Amino acid sequence: MSADTKQILFITLSCVGDAVMTTPVLQALHQACPAATIDIVADSRSDIIFWNCPYRGEIFYKHKDRFLRGAPALIRQLWGKRYDIIVDLRTDRLAYLLRGKKRYTKIKSQTYGPHAIESLMGIIKAVHGNQPLPATRIWLNEDHVIFARDKMGSMSGKHVLAMGPGCGGKRQRKFWPTKRYAQLANVLADIFDGVLLLGGSGDEKLTREIVEDLKLPSVDMCKQTSLLQAAALLQEAKMLVGSDSGLGHIAGAVNTATLTFFSTDAPERCLPWGPSASWLMGEGGDARNISVADAETKIREALSA
Repeated sequence: MSADTKQILFITLSCVGDAVMTTPVLQALHQACPAATIDIVADSRSDIIFWNCPYRGEIFYKHKDRFLRGAPALIRQLWGKRYDIIVDLRTDRLAYLLRGKKRYTKIKSQTYGPHAIESLMGIIKAVHGNQPLPATRIWLNEDHVIFARDKMGSMSGKHVLAMGPGCGGKRQRKFWPTKRYAQLANVLADIFDGVLLLGGSGDEKLTREIVEDLKLPSVDMCKQTSLLQAAALLQEAKMLVGSDSGLGHIAGAVNTATLTFFSTDAPERCLPWGPSASWLMGEGGDARNISVADAETKIREALSA
């Protein structure tokens, strides 16, 4: 990339967890071209991740529920722009339908390794070279930090165990039983001062069931936060334990340790990015086969490392 690169188009992924995993690529582009403005093609489910990024330009949307999955409308919107570089992390070859001097896509990517982030970074390997891969990132502002401290109340600044029992699906083998979450927190009362519960629509029953059996103080914020507010709350926690979901990737992006319960997806590809991520795989691809004792051991090992 040349020093005169001024306009970059970054085409990110859709789901929250996937979008968080694209942020190392975004940061690497900024490091390579610090003077460039980076426009972003995002999805309305996860665009909030990029709202406070200080070097982004406009955010455009590919509405998949529209004609031809929204591609014609998006192309019309972007056709008046000519980019120095287009980086496309999707597989629909949108980059080749837009005006750009240079394109980086999956067609010529060279992965750094098995993790999804290593694959995504491989798309710009010709640019990034052998430098260390960036961490994932979520950009918060002071309002989010104040919100989190206010909601945590007397637990702010203490050792808090966050829990995210939901996983955005209905397959029972992906859910760790709620009674085990409560049992886990109770046996860890010597190292945690309280519990934070987070989740989205449909997770309220899960978090209520956990709270009923808890012996530690708790703050249940299920379905009461924006994504960035949830990130700020996770920043207050020492560790997040939960299902394989976007919440784990958000925790990793704010440097909170994670323990993820896996069932169907491969941990080596989908684990939250960073050195503070740990995992357990349920025997037979069923998270319900993970014991409280194994989860306790993992957490104690992680926090003593």
